[in-house]
Amino acid sequence: MSATPTPLSYKDAGVDIDAGDALVERIKPLAKRTLREGVLSGLGGFGALFEVPKRYQEPVLVSGTDGVGTKLRLAFEWGVHDTVGIDLVAMSVNDVLVQGAEPLFFLDYFACGKLDVDTAAAVVGGIAKGCELSGCALIGGETAEMPGMYPDGEYDLAGFCVGAVEKSKILTGRDVAEGDVVLGLASAGVHSNGFSLVRKCIERAGAQAPATLDGQPFRQAIMAPTRLYVKNVLAVLAAHPEAIRALAHITGGGLLENIPRVLPDGLAAHLVKGSWPQTELFAWLQKTAGIDDIEMNRTFNNGIGMVMVVKPDAADAVAAALRAAGETVYTIGRIAPRGDRAAVVVA
Repeated sequence: MSATPTPLSYKDAGVDIDAGDALVERIKPLAKRTLREGVLSGLGGFGALFEVPKRYQEPVLVSGTDGVGTKLRLAFEWGVHDTVGIDLVAMSVNDVLVQGAEPLFFLDYFACGKLDVDTAAAVVGGIAKGCELSGCALIGGETAEMPGMYPDGEYDLAGFCVGAVEKSKILTGRDVAEGDVVLGLASAGVHSNGFSLVRKCIERAGAQAPATLDGQPFRQAIMAPTRLYVKNVLAVLAAHPEAIRALAHITGGGLLENIPRVLPDGLAAHLVKGSWPQTELFAWLQKTAGIDDIEMNRTFNNGIGMVMVVKPDAADAVAAALRAAGETVYTIGRIAPRGDRAAVVVA
């Protein structure tokens, strides 16, 4: 007669339901701080409910999804988990903003091999902070503990945002015209793109890496979270509804690949080299990587995280309003006929 097999629980298989429940309890108060009009359900349901605010006459939903990329590798190595959640939110809400939309709600996906409640709570705390700073509700998500899929101490992140914009106010870039002014809103650093190259630079520099960059400790400067432009840009859109012709979030592909996405055929953005300063961080990356200006501008945001194309007669007023709200703004170029040149020229 065969022996009775030893019982196996889900925890024996590597999934700790109690840890998952503990995490939910830790993040409930964080999510509560992000509540806003339209939220009809809290965390814990099978589906999150949200009602589009009735102040919209013809609401169009705008959605965006993204991750944090290989910046996570540095988060693991350096034990910096409290800011990558802000990156996750920013990558999606800034994209939604580009269409002129107000981010309404956000969902996150956190996957790991073994759930560490403290680490997960730090990550989700960053997500909640990013949502709070963007006026966006964190109304749901998924925490997946998958033994054997991820090494201990590692995890993956993905996020999804839904926003709304009046149909008549959608920004498409179709009205961009010759002579329009290009404003650049300063980034907070590398944000969340180009980190495969950043990591190579750190590896190449080794012990020769600088102690500080731009007045911050080296690691803090490298890991600075993506700037959230939502509230300030939405306020300027409301105050100057006819002035802003297009927005471009400068992510993977840098200035050279993202600005053309909002330009009509036949037009180009002529940016003036030196019209915005290169920070110590980007100067160090360029020197360490040994790359030219073109490669810098198509790999990194290079100091400009959001680009705004504005009517010439309103450019000064828009820039002043943004500066008053706390943004660092530079006039970096103008829109001109493209001819046989590239869609973005930096000279």
